[in-house]
Amino acid sequence: MKKNVVVILICVALIVVLIAGCQPKAKNEGPKSLKIGVAAPITGNWSEYGYGFEVATAIAAEEINESGGINGMPIELVVMNSKGDTKEATAIARKFSEDEEILAVVGDFSSTCCMAAAPIYEEGKLVQLSPTATDPDYAGLNEYMFGIMGVQSAEGPFVTEYLLGKYVNADNVAVIYLNNDWGVSASRYVIKTAKEQGINIVAEESHVDGQTDFSTLLTKVQQANPDTICLITFYNECASIANQIAKMNWDVQITALGPGASEQIIELGGENVEGLLASTPFFAIDDGDSKLSVFKRHFELDAGFSLNVHSACAYDALNMIAAAMENCDEITRENIRDELAGLRGFTGITGPIEFQPSGDIIRKFLIVGIENGSWTIKADYDYADELE
Repeated sequence: MKKNVVVILICVALIVVLIAGCQPKAKNEGPKSLKIGVAAPITGNWSEYGYGFEVATAIAAEEINESGGINGMPIELVVMNSKGDTKEATAIARKFSEDEEILAVVGDFSSTCCMAAAPIYEEGKLVQLSPTATDPDYAGLNEYMFGIMGVQSAEGPFVTEYLLGKYVNADNVAVIYLNNDWGVSASRYVIKTAKEQGINIVAEESHVDGQTDFSTLLTKVQQANPDTICLITFYNECASIANQIAKMNWDVQITALGPGASEQIIELGGENVEGLLASTPFFAIDDGDSKLSVFKRHFELDAGFSLNVHSACAYDALNMIAAAMENCDEITRENIRDELAGLRGFTGITGPIEFQPSGDIIRKFLIVGIENGSWTIKADYDYADELE
């Protein structure tokens, strides 16, 4: 009897297993979102730029998703902190490249980080669209690299010929630049154009990232007796140098290439940056209900600081990737690259954007200055054309 019961139980168990094995397997429904990586210096010396990337791309993704996403699928951002460090940037590139769900990347902030990560992204066939890398060699490294800030081969000569030469009428200029890929490249274009324009470069000095004490450097520069200083660096260093120049009671015109119309310069420099002049491809004006104005208010509410060109370009970068995705018959890494390269008629909050074959763009520039504690436009986009 016991044997019969055991046999029956075994038979029942086998039947259950067979029935279960015959059941249709659940279909693989695929990803439920379209993942885009964001690589940015969320912490470190450039943290406000990185946080600006994070806020701007989040707003762009929110707007896209509220409008129905891409073919009904929402955008999902995967944000990683590069800390402005090339080792972190390359590690992030590997993680993003190995994750098949990551379809494209917005970032990184610096040309140095972007260029270090470029070979890894190329191997993974993954677009790296930088809002801010301007080294003219960056986008041409491979077909998956793109940049929308513009290139130093355009801004450097503009700063020298039109800001320093025509607007300031500088005769003797001292160049102080950040010693990284971007800073070295930008300084070379400024110095080369100065020689062509007959402007004397009386001093060339570099500083390291995160430097705070410029006393020795500035004493050396002062001895060269420049009438104008051209700073090729970011807002922290711009403000620090201006503050230390004020302590020296040194009356010299300060100009800047790099930080754009950054409110952080005013916050850190106060009255010591009054009269500072800079170049920028973008100036945020709240003119009512335009897309730029709506974004500007949203960004400043979420970020807690004023909109700058770097964050505006991050917003445009994500929207460009979304536009490329919408044009894909099948959304793959390779197809996104092809559609992005061929994207035409795209106008972002920073203006019309169309890639050159090299993967970067050519922009026009404004001359802006700090007047009564606020940035104002000193010369419009057509300033260079008017002088021709």
